Amino acid sequence: MALEIERKFLVHNQEYVKAAFGHYDIVQGYIAHQNGNTVRIRISDNDALLTIKGPSDAAGISRFEWNHHIDVSDARELMKLCVEGVIEKRRYLVHSGPHVFEVDEFHGENEGLVVAEVELRSETEAFEKPDFIGEEVTGDRRYYNSHLLRNPFSLWGKNGAE
Repeated sequence: MALEIERKFLVHNQEYVKAAFGHYDIVQGYIAHQNGNTVRIRISDNDALLTIKGPSDAAGISRFEWNHHIDVSDARELMKLCVEGVIEKRRYLVHSGPHVFEVDEFHGENEGLVVAEVELRSETEAFEKPDFIGEEVTGDRRYYNSHLLRNPFSLWGKNGAE
């Protein structure tokens, strides 16, 4: 069983674009998401993943995660089973000390939201924050991709949505 340990932050400027050593576009959909469990299909460039995640721990830092590479053609077929649309984003990769921050620039209904994540080996591992990192939102479920699918960023603050 694999354990994903990550911290998540809002991004307050676009310095990550200049600092990035790479980027790629992602389209992902959810076959299922309930009770903190998700089954996700992700397509990026010529790669596709089937991912199963369990609920996050109380702090929102750790959760079970299982990934399996699948054929892009199979992923496109599985996307037809996804509920409630897709998440679209461009991911930038930025070195910071020995770590790589993944900075997601959301598109579509989540346009305007930019979130950075860093994966760690332990919940207490120290890491160096790049200058573009803002408020920490680790554990704030509003920023989970599966939540953004049901409650898009563009609707936050409108009609009490969030």
